[in-house]
Amino acid sequence: MYASFSPPRQVAIGDAASFVGTTPRAIRHYHQIGLLPEPERSRGDRRRYGYAEMIRLLWIRKMADAGIALTDIRAAFADTAPAGAHEDQEVARILERLEETLAAQQAELERQRSAVHRMRTRGSRMGLLSDVVASRLEGLPDGSLRQSDLDSLLVTERIFGRLGAAVQATRFLALATHPDLREESDRVDAAEEALDDTVAVDDPRVAQVAAERRAFELRLHAVIEESGLAEDEEALFDSWEDLHPGDEGEAGDGAGQEPMSVVAAVGKMPYDFSPARLRCLELADGVAAHEPPVT
Repeated sequence: MYASFSPPRQVAIGDAASFVGTTPRAIRHYHQIGLLPEPERSRGDRRRYGYAEMIRLLWIRKMADAGIALTDIRAAFADTAPAGAHEDQEVARILERLEETLAAQQAELERQRSAVHRMRTRGSRMGLLSDVVASRLEGLPDGSLRQSDLDSLLVTERIFGRLGAAVQATRFLALATHPDLREESDRVDAAEEALDDTVAVDDPRVAQVAAERRAFELRLHAVIEESGLAEDEEALFDSWEDLHPGDEGEAGDGAGQEPMSVVAAVGKMPYDFSPARLRCLELADGVAAHEPPVT
């Protein structure tokens, strides 16, 4: 993905609303009631949204979808029928539509109730992830998952759907159960973050960090294979089509959000990556593409 596309570092309110699955008007309302701090503005006095704001918007949308009032979310964050011979038929059609509407409302209430129940039993953040993702993370020791892990899963659900996030959960399972691997991951992450706007794209540190990233990913892959997590992942793929027919190919988490293509979703999610860091990711990806497959 990184080799062919450079994500925006900030996006306009329309793109932010489209990615999250809401409207610019709703986001402006969030600002007005103090639910979302006003972001910085561009030279044209337009609001610009970065990674932190998008994460906050995604959590707001998730909690609102679960039926939580905006005030509570804020606190958590500090034809009329025609007369004539056909009247009875028209009334019958109206009643049929009304029954369908009530059935849809009942289904939505049940979905919200299930979401609240998940939040109570799994924790407020974990419970907002889809069942297929949260169930993969059950049984982990308290504190072994980080907020940034859950943030990443939230974004992945929105871009690649529940199956994509469930696959990504394998990574966090390995990190949560192997402290030395987590320590190495933190070190490589810190090295990548140090490639800020003060570092030139052709700085030798860029290639060095790319090599470190690739070495870490190979080690992570080996741990996943040795621990049996790869087999669990394969079983998930095998059962997905039967358990979730037709739930592939579009971004979305299956929780009432409007689907969008993966390309559209990626183009609307900002990451504050410097040119040097993007080049590092490209190099790491390029090395991986030219390595022989692991046998």
